[in-house]
Amino acid sequence: MKRLYSVLLAVAAMTLAWSTHANDFDSTYKLGAGDTISILVYGEEELSMETLLSDSGRINYPFLGQIMVKGLTIEDLKDTIQKGLKGDYLIDPSVHVSIVEYRPFFINGEVKQPGGYAFQPGLTVNKAVALAGGFTNRASKSSIYVTSSDAPDKKPKPVKLDTSIMPGDIITIEQSFF
Repeated sequence: MKRLYSVLLAVAAMTLAWSTHANDFDSTYKLGAGDTISILVYGEEELSMETLLSDSGRINYPFLGQIMVKGLTIEDLKDTIQKGLKGDYLIDPSVHVSIVEYRPFFINGEVKQPGGYAFQPGLTVNKAVALAGGFTNRASKSSIYVTSSDAPDKKPKPVKLDTSIMPGDIITIEQSFF
C-alpha cells in the first residue's frame, strides 16, 4: 500500500511539473499555421469553437469577423476576443483560449523515420531523433541543423542534441564522413 501511494504521488508530481511547464510555454508561444486552438466563452455555446489555423493565420469568429491570430499568444487572443465581445454583445464575457494541438515539427536526413511529428512542450533535438526512430548508421551527431519556423528564409543554424525545438521547426541530421 505504501509503495502504491509513493507511485501515485510520483505520477501526480510529474503531471503537475509537465502541466506547469506547458502553461509557461503556452504563455509565450506565438500561434501559427497548423496549430489547433479552442475558444470557450462561458455560457455562450455559439461563441465557443475549436479550429485549425490556416496558412492565412486568420480565423472567422462569430460577431467579430476575421481575426488575425498568427503571431499572437493565447493571452493576446483571449484579450482581443474579450474586448470585441464586451459591450455590444456581452456585459462581461469570460473567455478561455487554449492550444489543443501544436503544429508539427519536421525531421529529415539521417534518421530512421524522417517526417513530421506532433510537437510537445519540452522537446529537444535528442527527443525528436528518438521519435524518428533514432539515428541511422551514417548519421553525424555533431552536424545537426535547425531551420526555425519563425524565420524560414534564414540559414539553418547548427545545434546540439540538447537544443530545444519549437513547433514548425525543421531539423536536419547530416551524414557523417567517418
